[in-house]
Amino acid sequence: MPLFPTAGTFTNSAAFELRIWSGHAESTERCCTSDSLTFHLNDGRSISVPLAWYPRLLHGTPEQRSNCRLIGNADGIHWPDLDEDISIENLLLGKPSGESQDSFKRWLKKRKSIRNPA
Repeated sequence: MPLFPTAGTFTNSAAFELRIWSGHAESTERCCTSDSLTFHLNDGRSISVPLAWYPRLLHGTPEQRSNCRLIGNADGIHWPDLDEDISIENLLLGKPSGESQDSFKRWLKKRKSIRNPA
């Protein structure tokens, strides 16, 4: 993919897509606060997104959000306590979680039942 957009990188639709060149960006450091998720990449870039883009992280405790590990070739992050995976590519493309509302509601219900058993 070219470094800069070419004529073929735009689509004819109401919400056109701009492809972003990402090379092979890897996370070298990450920080998760109560309202944002920030990644520092091996090529010097930093990217920060609202934590609201990832509802499972938003509903996690600070301890759960800090328990994460690199996956793949360091091109993604996994949070085992929250069953969440985020790729660096999707962050660079500005893509929030693709999880459906139904799936998230089931996860949230299961999470509440584990934390508050009957």
